[in-house]
Amino acid sequence: MVHCYVSFAFIISPSGRQSVLVGLATPADCYCHAVADLGIAFVEYELVMIRFENLTLGYDRHPAVHHLNLEIPAGQLLAIVGPNGAGKSTLLKGIMGKLKPLQGQLHLHGIEREQIAYLPQQSRIDRQFPISVSELVGMGLWRELGSFGRLTKAHRHQIEHALEAVGMQGFANRPIASLSGGQMQRTLFARLYLQDAQLILLDEPFNAIDSRTCQDLLQLLKHWHQQGRTILAVLHDHEQVRHHFPCSLLLARQLVAYGHTSDVITAENWQLARHQIESFDEHAPVCHQSEEDVA
Repeated sequence: MVHCYVSFAFIISPSGRQSVLVGLATPADCYCHAVADLGIAFVEYELVMIRFENLTLGYDRHPAVHHLNLEIPAGQLLAIVGPNGAGKSTLLKGIMGKLKPLQGQLHLHGIEREQIAYLPQQSRIDRQFPISVSELVGMGLWRELGSFGRLTKAHRHQIEHALEAVGMQGFANRPIASLSGGQMQRTLFARLYLQDAQLILLDEPFNAIDSRTCQDLLQLLKHWHQQGRTILAVLHDHEQVRHHFPCSLLLARQLVAYGHTSDVITAENWQLARHQIESFDEHAPVCHQSEEDVA
């Protein structure tokens, strides 16, 4: 699976005639490159996967994220950071369609919501539900099986392979209630593995798990990113973000900064984010803002 970009090649002949070729390319980053001697210029544009247009999300008509204008390109490995109560989890719920916009719009390009893999916080998962590790992982095949489909021998091989990929071989028949926090998170990542999604949303995926599991799962995320998947992860560990996530989005109920992680996670930006959270009125009604106001 690859991360594609639209590529335009402007071919200029010695006579001055210009031709335009349109195709697809798969570079690591968007770039503009010119070869003067050959009269060829390549301009490549990232394909946008998620677009927020003056987006406001909230609960009971009280905004948790408001007036967000942003485009996220396909193939990005993005950390979503911010103080507690910044609206990070709310934004993921909005992308998943679990929250309808109070104002503005959220557009998905080239993907349906049913094709998104979403991993909520572990605290929201019922660990006492009587289900085995293999049964939980097998839920990642629901798009292929449907509600009443039966697992075939091939499907069971897929589950075994997913468990091996996360270091959980030999745990297939264990009840999930017997797993440690790290083992449970590996199991949930195995389910993501089987979902085979191009857009992956993770809400605090490394919270309260051991360092070895954290490193193993980060390597899996890196592998998925190299395959061209788009990954958005809500995170709190800034050092972890600096080392493993090239791009970051800093939220404080509204956009504070977005771009390269080194430019986003700064003392100045974090101070601004904290100030915005402290001054935000949680009981304020929706502030309606027109497109002219945004412009």
